[in-house]
Amino acid sequence: MNSLEELITLIQDELGIAVTADDAGRSLDEIPGWDSVHLLWLVTVVERRTGRPASLPDLLEARDIEGLYTVLEGA
Repeated sequence: MNSLEELITLIQDELGIAVTADDAGRSLDEIPGWDSVHLLWLVTVVERRTGRPASLPDLLEARDIEGLYTVLEGA
């Protein structure tokens, strides 16, 4: 991931969830339509696009999109 905006676009395009930059700090539980299956799908998409593994345990600890980005940025 090159930017938080890229992750937001990926969530919109690949997962079909209508999120914006304003949602980046919201708890994932508060984002309409988000569930744990989306996280698994997101990991798959990110790994396919970057060619690098993402840490599922670290992603499971993320509470918001910003947290997901922080983990993915280090992947």
